[in-house]
Formats: sequence, C-alpha cells, structure tokens
Amino acid sequence: MTQRIDYKVASPGVFQVMLGLEKHAHQSGIEHALLELVKTRVSQLNGCAYCLDMHTKVARAAGETEQRLYLVAAWHETGMFSPRERAALAWAEVVTLLAGHGVSDEAYQAARKEFNEKALVDLTLAIVAINGWNRLAVAFGSEAGSFELPKA
Repeated sequence: MTQRIDYKVASPGVFQVMLGLEKHAHQSGIEHALLELVKTRVSQLNGCAYCLDMHTKVARAAGETEQRLYLVAAWHETGMFSPRERAALAWAEVVTLLAGHGVSDEAYQAARKEFNEKALVDLTLAIVAINGWNRLAVAFGSEAGSFELPKA
C-alpha cells in the first residue's frame, strides 16, 4: 500500500493529541513490556502492518523473546504468558472488539483480578491509543517496514 496522507503533516494537532495519550500510557506505571504485548495484539486484531512492525521491533529491543511475539496471536492456547499478561491481552481483545457484545461483567471481573481501578483505566487508555494509531495508519497507508528504532 502506498501512503495516502501523511497525517502527521496534514494535521499536526492530531499527532500531538495521540502522542499525549501515548505519553500518559507510558507514565502510568504499567510495565513497558506488557504495553508492547497489548499494542502488538491490538494491531494484529486491526490488521495494522505498520504498528505490528513498530511494536514488535520495540518489544524485541526491550528484551521480549521472538517466541512470545510469535505466539501473542494465540495467547489463549499457550502457558507462556503470566496471569497478568493474559488478563491484559483478554481485556485488549474485548475493548478492541466491542461491536455486538460490549464488555461483559465476566471480562471486567477477570481484568480486575490483575489490575486495580487506576491501572485498568490506564490500560484501557493504552488500548484506546493503539486502536487510534491503528486506524490512522491503516486509513492513510502508513508504510509497513519503515519504522526504525531511535538511535541510542
């Protein structure tokens, strides 16, 4: 896919608002590795190649294993993820795939077993943010494979 619009240039304010959401998520106290797993899973659900490229690179650079990144799409089927990670991935799926079913009390209670109120709100904001990034990247054709990690 070729890039349709460079949304960062077309509307810098939109980009700044999205960066603000991202900044809050990263300063929330939720583990960086967990946030990257959630971003990867949501990007898989939304079919966002650009964000998958980005977040798997960031996760690997932060120490995530290749095997766990390969299996995040099938996290239900493996014991490789901790109870907290499983709760976050389940919450990410239900919040991303709201249409037709909403969020059940069971899904909420399962998430609350691993996250206090603040952490669950912050996790939900991180899910909102990655869904927003996915929609911008997919709608406007952000080029998959073009993300480079910042130079240290």
